[in-house]
Amino acid sequence: MPKAASKGKKVASAPFGKAKKAAADTNPLFEAKKKNFGIGNNVQPARDMTRYVKWPRYVRLQRQKRVLAKRLKVPPTLNQFNQTLDKNTATQLFKLLHKYRPEDKAQKQARLEQEAKDKEQGRVPGATKKPVVLKFGINHITELVESLKAQLVVIAHDVDPIEIVVWLPALCRKMGVPYCIVKSKSRLGALVHQKTATAVAITDIKNEDKNEFSKLVEAVNANFTEKYEDLRKKWGGGIMGIKAQHKIAAKERAIAAEAAKRQNLA
Repeated sequence: MPKAASKGKKVASAPFGKAKKAAADTNPLFEAKKKNFGIGNNVQPARDMTRYVKWPRYVRLQRQKRVLAKRLKVPPTLNQFNQTLDKNTATQLFKLLHKYRPEDKAQKQARLEQEAKDKEQGRVPGATKKPVVLKFGINHITELVESLKAQLVVIAHDVDPIEIVVWLPALCRKMGVPYCIVKSKSRLGALVHQKTATAVAITDIKNEDKNEFSKLVEAVNANFTEKYEDLRKKWGGGIMGIKAQHKIAAKERAIAAEAAKRQNLA
């Protein structure tokens, strides 16, 4: 006679089982409800909407211009403005230039007031030397370079339109004036209390800074004047997007595979 089906057996509990959590006391007045993110219900969570933002026109234009500058072939005359001074040398240069900042409006006003007081009291103001400061303004710098008064010319790499300064490196080379190209016209502008500056020039140097200045001029000449022949032949641009690069690489792989098959058949 068959045995009766045994009822469910109790399985032994795990020796290191997790202890059961005590049920938390819930307040019946505040029931936990799942959020409903449907239309007209709970507020949607914050998401990164950068991809869907309609950027201002000037932002779109400057991004498109940057992409075009990478895609199109850039002639050497314009491409030289992408070869800027290295970071360490540029830091030393700006430290030196900071010592030769021209006076701002407050300093000028204080100086004029002091001169007026001296004149009113009948005192003759002491003869002061002409201050050694940075020169700026493209017409002024051109005049200084042509008259060989400029000892170093610093040009910004992002001047727009570029035609304002595109001829300045060639003029500096012709006149034998050291020049360099650095990043950011706003950085140069901050030196001379302006929003931006296309270029600045040093016409004189103090005795205590002559040693440091001579080392900077050597570094500048090594990076720009002596590399002129290389820069004159180097075109820029021609860099395709990541999708185009992958397509070109896939075509090259397919061509290489086809060539390998033909060699095996032969």
